[in-house]
Amino acid sequence: MDQPAPDRLADAPADVLAEALAASARVLRPHAGADWDRRAGSLTWSCRETAAHLAHDLAAYAGQLAGLPGDRYLAFDLVVPAATEPAEVLRVVDACGVLLLAALARSSPRDRAWHWGPCDPAGFAAMGTAETLLHTWDITRTLQPAWEPPPELCAAVLHRLFPDAPTGAGDPAAVLLWCTGRGELPGRPRRTSWAWRAARG
Repeated sequence: MDQPAPDRLADAPADVLAEALAASARVLRPHAGADWDRRAGSLTWSCRETAAHLAHDLAAYAGQLAGLPGDRYLAFDLVVPAATEPAEVLRVVDACGVLLLAALARSSPRDRAWHWGPCDPAGFAAMGTAETLLHTWDITRTLQPAWEPPPELCAAVLHRLFPDAPTGAGDPAAVLLWCTGRGELPGRPRRTSWAWRAARG
């Protein structure tokens, strides 16, 4: 029997991230021939820039887990040239996702690396999953508006990164979108600022 979704990042963080990456690839790859210079939903970035940002975050998390710095982010950056075709940007996203999965595979639950405090591997997996789901959603507002992030993955992210998320508020995807200022929840004002809690002692 499968583990309940809120426990999955603690028990199998790489599996959760892998599912999110696969879901993103399935929905975005068929649109590689579209105009990715349009804005990604309500963001100020284009679809291309948003995908490049996702790749950057996945690579940064992989670097942190590989290097285990205790007080800062490592001094490296991922740059995707602005003229890169969408299909190639998605290949970069895939590659950076694999790098984070590889870093998770070699990590111990006792490892800690900097993300505004000491963060465990499950925290980095949760952040990689959240970035993947949320930025895929941003892009699909322009390319495939009917897509919604898988609720079981959203529930896992909420449990790990948003301990103050409202309970009993319905679909975990709607709650995650509300927590990150992307959606509405009945009876609650739309968020204009937010932060998740990844660091753990």
